[in-house]
Amino acid sequence: MHSELLDAWSRFVSRPGHPFTIPGHKQRSGEIWPELGEVNQGDVPLFGGLAPVKTAVSALATAEARTAVRWGADWCRYSTGGSTHANQVLALAVGSPGDEVLVARNAHRSVLSGLLLAGLTPRWISPAVTDGLITGITPAQLRSAVAEWPAARALFLVEPSYLGTLSDRESLIEIAHAAGLAVVVDQAWGAHLGFHPSLPPHALSLGADALVTSAHKNLPAYSQASLVLARTERLSADRLERAFDLSFTTSPAGSILASTDAAVTLLDSEIGRGLLGELVESVAAARTRLRAAGLEVPGPDTHSIDPTKLVIRLPGGGLEIEQDLIAAGLAPEQADETTLIPILTLLDRPSDIERLVEVVLRRKGTPSRPKGQSLTAEWALPPAPMTPRDAFFARTSTVPASDAIGRISAEVIAPYPPGVPVLVPGEEITASTIDLLQAAAAAGVRIAYAADPTLATFQVVEGR
Repeated sequence: MHSELLDAWSRFVSRPGHPFTIPGHKQRSGEIWPELGEVNQGDVPLFGGLAPVKTAVSALATAEARTAVRWGADWCRYSTGGSTHANQVLALAVGSPGDEVLVARNAHRSVLSGLLLAGLTPRWISPAVTDGLITGITPAQLRSAVAEWPAARALFLVEPSYLGTLSDRESLIEIAHAAGLAVVVDQAWGAHLGFHPSLPPHALSLGADALVTSAHKNLPAYSQASLVLARTERLSADRLERAFDLSFTTSPAGSILASTDAAVTLLDSEIGRGLLGELVESVAAARTRLRAAGLEVPGPDTHSIDPTKLVIRLPGGGLEIEQDLIAAGLAPEQADETTLIPILTLLDRPSDIERLVEVVLRRKGTPSRPKGQSLTAEWALPPAPMTPRDAFFARTSTVPASDAIGRISAEVIAPYPPGVPVLVPGEEITASTIDLLQAAAAAGVRIAYAADPTLATFQVVEGR
């Protein structure tokens, strides 16, 4: 395998001398503080590191162009700001302030921040959620949304969801394009999709206009490594480029960029495909063992889902199992009383996954807390008297939960799982919303993004 950016990184770190460039640690901070030196080890800038300042941009562009071909895209950029930055780029690229866009309600907070920056008005489509598992947006839902908001400019999807589930993406893209909408897909949790015959295709191969994916979630890249790829039939390459540069750092970490390029090179190789095939088989074996023990484990035979995703539903005791896993050096990504979510990638060996399964099976869990109220397809979106952008720029204050009912939220609050925001800025805080959130918190569900995750207080718009 060969990655020009990784080769450039290797040449820099092995080259003798003392660079008079940034970063300020000069590759020698370990001389005065060994632990700091370990943290800084391998940190190389793009400019003056991977390439001389005058040629660094073209060197990076060459690598990005190769990656665009791998995904069948016309345009590609590597981000060192994670999929947060990449999602913001696409929001800035699809419309103008005041434009309406259709947005899957399980959109990540970074999508909402992009809408705020771009001045776009979201028209939400709630994916079906049953017992905490998102099962996706249906074609019928999208047709209804298109009819209700005919002025919309784009459709924002989250595929796969945090729990690995997938909608009928091909039908959704076809419906959106027939209505003149560009289709933007947050595929942050699916960088590997489309690179093995046992995996579902990636969104661009199904006709989407743009996708975001995190190289650091499912691939062996540095944290914050992300890619944004697009076709330019419905999106302007110039607008995409300007949107990317608007919020991209002018001092990008060459180490992140090199790891991104090397990770996608590995992904699109015989070695990478072999590792992905092994992962699919290992997860299938784990799913079989866990089901035989009486646990609910969604899989491709029961849902449209990424076959490398392992979501374990428990009768209770999930927090205790989480502590067991941490003690065994096998910390999971997410756990509450009834759901366990380890993140498995092509670098997890079958023996690692078997160890995880053994710990889970030693204590399958018994109900020890009340089960939290699950979001369902029937859960109604709260009224939205203000746009998210107007709520963001309004004066805000903090009030006790008892005084928040009837007020306008100034914050995003989303229980994970399933990761569907119960509140976004501009929406009314209702009694049922507070009840739902408090029930989820009582069950040990992570309450994401809230200024006060205990839910004792809420951020609200003053005077509303």
